[in-house]
Amino acid sequence: MSDTRQLQLLNRGSSCVEDPDCNVDDLDLTDFPTHTSDRNTHSRHVTPRIEAYLIRWLALLCACCFGIGSHYASWTLGPLKSRLARELGTSDVEFSLLISALSLNGTWTPLLGGVMASKLGTTLTSIIATGVVFGGQALVLLGDMQGSVRLMVFGLFVFGLGTSPLSVVQESIIVRLFNTHGLGVSMALGLLAGKGASFISARTSYPLTERFGRHAPFIASTSLTGLSFVVNLVYIFVSKWLVRMDQEASEAQSERGQHTLHSISETEALEKVARKHYVNLSNVLTLGDIFWAYIGLNVLCGMVWSPFTHLASNILERRYELDEADASTQASYLLVGSLVLYPACGYLVDRIKRPQFTLRLFMLSAIFTTMGYTWLSMPPQWTRTPLPGILSFSFGLGFSPLLLVVIVPALVPLKYVSTTLGLHKSLEHAGSTIVQVLAGMWLDKRKPLSGQLDGTIQYLLLTFLLLNILQILVLIVLAYLYWSRWRIDRELGCTEDADIPTPTSEGYTLVDQNETEMAPIRGASPIVEEQLLLTPSVVPTDDQFNLPNPAHDAEIRRGRNFACACILFICFSWLLFLGTALFQLRSKEDRPQNSAN
Repeated sequence: MSDTRQLQLLNRGSSCVEDPDCNVDDLDLTDFPTHTSDRNTHSRHVTPRIEAYLIRWLALLCACCFGIGSHYASWTLGPLKSRLARELGTSDVEFSLLISALSLNGTWTPLLGGVMASKLGTTLTSIIATGVVFGGQALVLLGDMQGSVRLMVFGLFVFGLGTSPLSVVQESIIVRLFNTHGLGVSMALGLLAGKGASFISARTSYPLTERFGRHAPFIASTSLTGLSFVVNLVYIFVSKWLVRMDQEASEAQSERGQHTLHSISETEALEKVARKHYVNLSNVLTLGDIFWAYIGLNVLCGMVWSPFTHLASNILERRYELDEADASTQASYLLVGSLVLYPACGYLVDRIKRPQFTLRLFMLSAIFTTMGYTWLSMPPQWTRTPLPGILSFSFGLGFSPLLLVVIVPALVPLKYVSTTLGLHKSLEHAGSTIVQVLAGMWLDKRKPLSGQLDGTIQYLLLTFLLLNILQILVLIVLAYLYWSRWRIDRELGCTEDADIPTPTSEGYTLVDQNETEMAPIRGASPIVEEQLLLTPSVVPTDDQFNLPNPAHDAEIRRGRNFACACILFICFSWLLFLGTALFQLRSKEDRPQNSAN
């Protein structure tokens, strides 16, 4: 009934109150709104809405639990380096091999994550992924109990195989139930859950050893990865019921006359996610210099970020003469920045939709990490405390991995985004693996520089500083190439303004990969975790980029050379790891043992 009709009837009713001769029976009372009926109808439909809300968030909780175990386990070892050396007799090289085993498979699994999921399906992929992660961590625990570093390295190698497919599964679950119900927020929460688990791991692993013994952190990690596997099985068992209940609740809302979109099917969700993880290497030669500058930036980011964060606890302990508990506590602050800065950075990039702004933020983050390395490289007699350097590095690392992902659609055409992201994680892990192994070999040859100043650590920090400065230079080159391309396009009349679209909270959602990069989760790893999921409704088209495609002959020749260099770089990371493991990993009998076991 229209508002005008209701007003007329109400006026007639008030006239009857004032006029005794008015016959109330003449009024058509059926036209008046029945508030009691409305309340009953409203209450009948509130319950399905609440059910749908609870069901979707229960599914999100399950998806987050899939990755919490892998994230926690990935950051357990760093604070334990000195304790492992004291009680298991591990050398610096052996510890670096433990860390490198985590990232080694990340050099190729991001390239196949989407293919594997699309071939095997969500259910089988999720069981395999969580099972492999749990099995690998169980081998690590068994190796720790037996004092076998070789078994621990093998366990971490197996562990790394499962992280990439796991991220695809996480994305598929969230997309399936949140496709039209706040997908961006859901992905962001999944990403923050992984980051939070990483920080808690770095903060608690050493206190666990003090309270419950050397095996406690590995028991906790294995328990959490086992919990992820069990939650996965539970989710698979109830997933059809969850989706059915969600759809029934949505249908109840539709009966009220509300426009409601239903959750998409499992197949549709998997296809949507798998497309964002599909890597096509056949056309990378045509992407030009700006693409290879971005790949070079990723290599340097892998060298600058991950190796130091794993070694930080031991470096602080030896350089500032801290006890192991204080050193692990202060080193854990390196990971706390992302918990606050990821949402803030995402909000800024969403509101200021300019690639130039994103590049400036990236430059700011690189400057802060450089300041952190500069402070830590200064003589400890001058600085007294590492905290200013740690906080500076934490601020720079807190949002730079996110920027490394969201800038991609501004650099390459849309159809190459997934390929670029796959190569981005692959080369980043290769750089991290190489530097981690070389740093361990270097630290094994420690020599005092003067007095209490460890010369090997001093030179290692200076090397990190040099790599960070080189990262800034490559970033400047990338910004120049982007600006040059935009200027040429504008002179040719190909673009009307400088505001080329960048990811928004509705258009690009973040999950950790290995980024899996919930990548932002691409199946990269439990370490990284920041990756993109693109929703087609607001994604920029290729025409908005106006890239010269194919690139001219000179760029193609350079691209061919760069592609060969990347292949050799990845192969070198494997040869370096395998060769070092073959000659440097010692049996239990060959390592010095400590009775503190």
